[in-house]
Amino acid sequence: MALFSQTSQQGFHALLWKCRMFWPVSRRQQLFAVSFSIPSREKVSYLSFVTSSSTALPVNPKGTDVFRSKKKSEIDYEEEKGWDEETKEISEGKLHFSSSVGAPKKLSQVMSRQNFTKVQPPEKPLQAEEWNRLKESFRSPKMFEMVMFNSMVRCNSPIDVAKSLLTYVAKSDGDVPYNLLVKYLALCVQQGQTSEIRDVYDIMKRRYKVIESAAYNLIIRGLSNSDQWRMALTLLEEVKKVMVPSRTNYESCIKAATCHQEMNLAIELYHEMLAKDLVPTLDVLQAFFDFSRGMKGAELQKELFGMLLHLRENQIYPHKTFMWSVKLWFESIPGGNWRGHLTNIKDSGQCPVCNHQLENSDLTEEEYNNLREKLVRDVIHGTDLFRKTSPQEFQAFQTFVEDRLPFDIVIDGLNVSHINPRKMHCENLFDAVNCLAKENARLLVLGRKHMLTNSSNWKREIMKEMQNKADFFFAENISEDDAFLLYATLQSGKHCKFVTRDFLRDHKACLSDSLTRHLFHKWQRRHQIVFASSVEGKHIRFLPTLCYDCVVQTTGDTWHIPYKDTLEEKYSYRVPRKWLCIQRTQ
Repeated sequence: MALFSQTSQQGFHALLWKCRMFWPVSRRQQLFAVSFSIPSREKVSYLSFVTSSSTALPVNPKGTDVFRSKKKSEIDYEEEKGWDEETKEISEGKLHFSSSVGAPKKLSQVMSRQNFTKVQPPEKPLQAEEWNRLKESFRSPKMFEMVMFNSMVRCNSPIDVAKSLLTYVAKSDGDVPYNLLVKYLALCVQQGQTSEIRDVYDIMKRRYKVIESAAYNLIIRGLSNSDQWRMALTLLEEVKKVMVPSRTNYESCIKAATCHQEMNLAIELYHEMLAKDLVPTLDVLQAFFDFSRGMKGAELQKELFGMLLHLRENQIYPHKTFMWSVKLWFESIPGGNWRGHLTNIKDSGQCPVCNHQLENSDLTEEEYNNLREKLVRDVIHGTDLFRKTSPQEFQAFQTFVEDRLPFDIVIDGLNVSHINPRKMHCENLFDAVNCLAKENARLLVLGRKHMLTNSSNWKREIMKEMQNKADFFFAENISEDDAFLLYATLQSGKHCKFVTRDFLRDHKACLSDSLTRHLFHKWQRRHQIVFASSVEGKHIRFLPTLCYDCVVQTTGDTWHIPYKDTLEEKYSYRVPRKWLCIQRTQ
């Protein structure tokens, strides 16, 4: 089978002519391919690599992208792999693939990032003899090609330099390994080399029965960022036939569609993505707002309003650049008369811009009782509790709590003891207990038994003094204390608060339905006390919990959106204090 179409073969042969500079005269007429026969008068005597493009485009050291560049703080908030994660996985050799001509293969070497960051790739293409000398001088010759390619991606090396290395590999080994093709593909995507991306995809498609997801992510991303973005949609359909497309696949296509004002297509892909339980990133949501400015249509507005409610339902706080995109979109709606203002909500929960009172953060009695019941059932007793404690210990704890109820504040002692690394652990805990006990609050401190042993971090005298101000329960050193914390807080009643730096994400995930998870978020925001070091770092200070709910809110004529200056931990209990108020003017 021919590897290239007639058009691409013309470019292919043009590259062969250009390759004179580093190929011996006797080999100029030999065809370059990767395990394929290309029509020719001469028989291929060895395998090498080349694609249809005869030279590389000018290299931007920062790479190319159709979409605006992002600050590090604005990168994807979700757990799935982004661009850096994909290239990291490729560079570390975690690739599995099936060949059409052989058994499944696996890379034998897994390399650390430290290895490949120390190699400086050449600035110009090298001849085979020059690559061979470099390889022989390398401390781990078997890893040379992969290490060098990792460095090329890191340094954004010219495509011709990468091609000369692939040519050397093909001459030496008779083949170009899959992992090197993927690394070359990553470099092409990084530089927006569309024709190269297509050629490598053709090679992979003909050579391998299965193309793994990381390669598809790269190909679809690369094509989405080009004028051939519709081909990415075709590839997305191909991916669906063999696997569930990744979030990266969908988002690349969605952003391409929004960029080209194909909003109906973008929305269709967005809903398809949600139907597959793929959580959209702030990055792709922002693209909808960026490219919908000034566009008419009630259905489009309804969809974007729905995206804001998605932030509410999932307690997601957008970063400042996302917030600006939302503000500009609202103000651009034809005939909408929307105006946005940045503000800080008063402690009472009233917006100083529109005077609207935000939602109260307290749960009703019914909501609280339902949440407590489901937390005890699904989280405290339903998460393999006794892997980290024993039935006897937890029963002893329940008895301890019931005999002393109610508490006003429950403290994760071990967690709090690590607030300030410059202080002894017992000093940190002592400062917290002293601060919280000022208003005669009843405190319960959850500790570990090793705290009772006199040591450099735990002084017996300080521990005794603390026990005069708070109740202490000392669990075994290996025990998991989150369940203890939640149980004691919930059993104490709606007024009880708790102190920990833990985000409690694992426990939220154990809750069986979205409504309960929403109630948990709301309860957490109202009851988890946030603490921070003083300006000098010498004392602990606690921030009051908010009486209003810190989520996206709307009345129809107003929207209130909390935001952070940077993209921080998405599930952090540290709620933002900055808001965007948007109101419809008459």
